[in-house]
Amino acid sequence: MESALSPVRAAQHRARSNYRTRQIVNRVMLALCGLAALIAVIPLVWILGYVVQRGVGALSLDFFTQLPTPVGVPGGGILNAIVGSAIVVGIACAISIPVSLTAAFYVYARPNTLLGTLIRFSTDVLSGVPSIIMGIFAYTVFVLTQGHFSALSGGFALAIIMTPIVLRTTEEMLKLVPKTLRDGSLALGAADWRTALNVLLPAAMSGVITGIMLGIARVAGEAAPMLFTAFGNPFFSTALDQPIATLPHQIYVYAISPYRDWQDKAWATALVLIALVMGLEIIARGVASWQERKLRGR
Repeated sequence: MESALSPVRAAQHRARSNYRTRQIVNRVMLALCGLAALIAVIPLVWILGYVVQRGVGALSLDFFTQLPTPVGVPGGGILNAIVGSAIVVGIACAISIPVSLTAAFYVYARPNTLLGTLIRFSTDVLSGVPSIIMGIFAYTVFVLTQGHFSALSGGFALAIIMTPIVLRTTEEMLKLVPKTLRDGSLALGAADWRTALNVLLPAAMSGVITGIMLGIARVAGEAAPMLFTAFGNPFFSTALDQPIATLPHQIYVYAISPYRDWQDKAWATALVLIALVMGLEIIARGVASWQERKLRGR
């Protein structure tokens, strides 16, 4: 009897030993993952803290409602840069969003065609191209053709940067929509374009909005393309065919100056831009989480 139980007890002992070993390994790996996450967060917190420390002192109501002042004149603000960034990003959205959504729907519906494969490959390549290359391209296409810098050229450059983000995010969101919805719409006789607009797009709308928010957050802080396109403007301007101020360019101008007042304004402008980008990121993550909970609830 005892000889019969000994293999069972040995197996139980090995199982308990393996379980303890797995527990130890699991705790060690969790600790390493936590340490890696902490190491990744420390630079972000450090940068945010330093920018807040240097820039919060220059923030005031006038900073958001006044135009820049010349060197040596106290006060002034970045109203022109705020409005200019809104205009340039708005132009980028007007160009990028229709193109991205149309291409995403085509890739979703025809993933194995030559054009669908080419669009996906081009999008992956385009997403890795440095932003300064986009600025040089927009400079060649728009600025040299027009003979002057403009908000349109800046919006065009940002649209190229924004398109891969919105396109791939929309494509992934469309894949999360139950295929039965599309099949049911087509079975009822609806055309492909009507199915896309009336069935797929509403079902993936929150995910599409997430992609758009991420794209806006990505391009809102681009400075290199603005140096070759919008170029900046110390005055208030809303003309699309003229140079226009943007927040990244304003930071660059203030930061390279030798004047302490302008350097303080550079930190304050950087703080405003970081707050804007973080706000868009938080909104995008919130919408994505809501979409995920909505899909799980079905």
